[in-house]
Amino acid sequence: MVRFVHYDRLAPVFDVVAVGIFVAIGRSAHDHGVQPSGLASTSWPFLVGLIIGWFVVVQRRWTVSSVRAGVIVWLFTVALGMVLRVIAGQGTAIAFVIVAFAFLGLFIVGWRVLRHGLARRRR
Repeated sequence: MVRFVHYDRLAPVFDVVAVGIFVAIGRSAHDHGVQPSGLASTSWPFLVGLIIGWFVVVQRRWTVSSVRAGVIVWLFTVALGMVLRVIAGQGTAIAFVIVAFAFLGLFIVGWRVLRHGLARRRR
């Protein structure tokens, strides 16, 4: 018997992990360390954006593991994350914005695209 993963339940976990990986890699690459306090101070703006994006998706009653939902969550995560970083006095260099946009897009939307492709292939 084949068991199917219920991606709608795991979607928040996948998305939070994507933000966590992005922050940890960035902090490590810039020699800022990966102490919990540093990870929290860097990730909170993106996590707030992620939560707002999720709220929009849920309010619209979209399937949270859909590619459309992923695009909305991704855009809110990056856009609000950057706005909140500015408000908090954190950096938003153009290179950082581009990397955040690309990395989070790949990981937040990417797993949904893979899921959609695999589900299509099974049919």
